[in-house]
Amino acid sequence: MSYGLYIGKNVSQTGHAWIGGYGDEPSSHWLEVEPRRQYESDASITVGVTSEADLPGALSEIPQVSETYRHIRTSYTHYLGVPAPLTNGGLNEFGVAVRDIWSTSRAELIAMTPADQSGPNYSDLARIVLQRAKTASDAVNLIGKLIAEHGYSSYGGNSHLIADENEAWVVIECAGGQRLWAAERLGPDSIRASRPGYIEVIPVASDSADYRYSPNLVSFAVAQGWFVEGSEFNFNSIYGDGKSRWAGVAWIEEEMLGRARDKGGITLEDMLWAVRTPILTGDTAGYGQVVPLVDTPYVACRYLWHASIGAIAAPFVPVFMALKTVPEEHQQHRYLSEGESARFMDNRKLVENSDSVSLVSQGIESTRSACAIYKRLLYLIVQNQALFLDDTIALWEQLEASLATECRSQLAAAHALGDAHQEELAAHQLNYFCHTELTKALNLAESLATAYEARTRLMRGINTESNHLSCEQLW
Repeated sequence: MSYGLYIGKNVSQTGHAWIGGYGDEPSSHWLEVEPRRQYESDASITVGVTSEADLPGALSEIPQVSETYRHIRTSYTHYLGVPAPLTNGGLNEFGVAVRDIWSTSRAELIAMTPADQSGPNYSDLARIVLQRAKTASDAVNLIGKLIAEHGYSSYGGNSHLIADENEAWVVIECAGGQRLWAAERLGPDSIRASRPGYIEVIPVASDSADYRYSPNLVSFAVAQGWFVEGSEFNFNSIYGDGKSRWAGVAWIEEEMLGRARDKGGITLEDMLWAVRTPILTGDTAGYGQVVPLVDTPYVACRYLWHASIGAIAAPFVPVFMALKTVPEEHQQHRYLSEGESARFMDNRKLVENSDSVSLVSQGIESTRSACAIYKRLLYLIVQNQALFLDDTIALWEQLEASLATECRSQLAAAHALGDAHQEELAAHQLNYFCHTELTKALNLAESLATAYEARTRLMRGINTESNHLSCEQLW
C-alpha cells in the first residue's frame, strides 16, 4: 500500500518543503543511483504488465527520450505480479521527488479493466517521472500525456505524490482501462498524507489551477450514472473507495499539524519520526525515505535520508546524488528477491535454461545483505518490544542527530568547493561520506542484532512458533 507525507515550506521550521514515506512491499529492496543517459532517436522502453499479473495485460513499447536524468531510487522485485524490477520513486537531479502509493478505484472500474490492458504501470510512471521531469508540474503533465497516448496498466488503482521545492501534486490513476486520472495541487501551507492517496472535491465547474484531470473525467462518470451534473464532484466518492481520509492518514496529519503549531514548524526530526513511528511502521514497510526539498546550484548536493527497511529497525542515513556506486551491501541480494529460490549461481545451467541462473551478481551475494541484517534486527525487536524498541529508536535518533550535524558540514564544504569550480572534488567527498556512513550504520545494526539475540536466548529463548509479533499499528 505504501505511505507518503508532504509538508509545505510555510509549515516547515527549516523554510523548505519536505516529502517522506515508505514502500509497502514484502520483497527484496535495494538502493540505486541512476546516471544521466543518452539514447538513439529510435530507442524505446518496455512498459505495462503481463498475463501473470493479478490484473493481467500485455507489455508494450513506448518511445524513449533522447536523454534521461540522474536520480536516486529504491527498487524491489514483487508486487501483485507486476514485472520486476519495480520502484516507488525517489529523487532526481532537478529536485523532483516521487512517492508511489496505492489508491483503490471503485469496484466497477476494477471489474471493467480489460484483460489486454496496456501502457505504463504505476512503477513505470514513477521511474519515467524521475527520468524526465524538471518540476512537479511537469511530472503531472507527463503522466497525463503518457496515459492519453499509451493507456495505463492498473493493478486496481494507484496514486503518486510528487513534489519539488515549490509545490506538490497528488495524482491518482484509475483502473478500468478508460484512461481516467486526476491531480490536486498542494501548496506551501499544506500538510498531506497518503495511505491510500485521496482527492476529495474537484471544482469541475470552474477552471482551477489547483486541479488537473483527464478530459473524460466528468463525462464518463455521468455516463455511468455515478455523477449528476451540477452537483459536487467528489472524486473519492465517485471514482475511489468513498472513505476519504483513513484513520492513519487523519492521525498523522493532525500530529504533524500540532507539531508545526507547537514548535513553529516541522523539522527533520519530525519528518524522520513520522516515517518511523511504530504506530504506522512495521514489517510491511519495505524501506523509508525523507527528502528535504531544497534548492541548490549543485546536483551532487541533492540528497535524501534513506532507511534500508522499516525505520524502527534501521537508521536514516543521508544519500547524496553524488554517490557514484552504491555500497555492495545495499545493492540487490538474493534475500527476498522473487524467483531466486529456484535459481543457481552456476553458468552451466545457462545451457539448460537461462531462467535457472541467478540474476544477482555472485560477487554482490558474497557480501552482507543490508536488508537481511536490518530485518534480523527488526524481528528481534518486535519479539521483545518492552526491552528493545524504545532503546533502539533512541539510539537511531542520536545517530541521526549526529549525522545531521555532519551533513551540514559536508554540504558547506561541497558548496565551497563548487563555488571554487571543484565540483568533481565535492562529489568525491560526498561519495566517500555516503559510503562511510552507510557502512557504519550497518555495522552498528549488526552488533545490536548480535547483542539482542544473545539476550533473547538467555531471557526467553528463541520463538519458534508461527505467531508473528509486531507493533500495534493504526493501519
